[in-house]
Amino acid sequence: MENENDNIIEENQDGNNDVKSQTINKREETVETSPEDKLKEAQDKILRALAETENQRRRFEKETKEAFEYGGFNFARETLAVLDNLQRAYQSIKEDENLKNNKDLNKFLKNIEIIEKDLITIFEKNSIKKINCLNEKFDPNNHQAMLEIEDEKVSPGTVVQEIQPGYFYKDRLLRPSFVAVAKKKLKKSENN
Repeated sequence: MENENDNIIEENQDGNNDVKSQTINKREETVETSPEDKLKEAQDKILRALAETENQRRRFEKETKEAFEYGGFNFARETLAVLDNLQRAYQSIKEDENLKNNKDLNKFLKNIEIIEKDLITIFEKNSIKKINCLNEKFDPNNHQAMLEIEDEKVSPGTVVQEIQPGYFYKDRLLRPSFVAVAKKKLKKSENN
């Protein structure tokens, strides 16, 4: 029993000696640093803190600028639904068989057209611009292909129909255009 306890004490003493020697080495290292080294270390810490502060300031300025410039982005996106619904109402009223015989229908449709033009004018004043996509090359950044149409008159990948218009808010995509894209007409032998 005594031998085991002696071994444990020796191991602990060896372990403690290692800790003591490490502590002494650290003290020697701190003693060896000259005031010039401490000054350089302090200057380095100050420069790093200043750089971090400057980065935070720039980040804050950028976020503030974006919030000011693009603060109306979500409002603009939701307002597009009003224009879409107005255009759908116009189409459904114009194509309704029961209303075609009504002599006041044209006056009503004229009023809807005026409201639509006013909305579009307001959009343009607030940097909401429609994407012109007909007869343009399909661009996945601005267009969303809804279907493909076989058309030999135009090259494959060309937008041949706009299903729902897309819009930009300043230089950001507000909503992509939903489009139909031309594809190469398949011959019977290619089908099989």
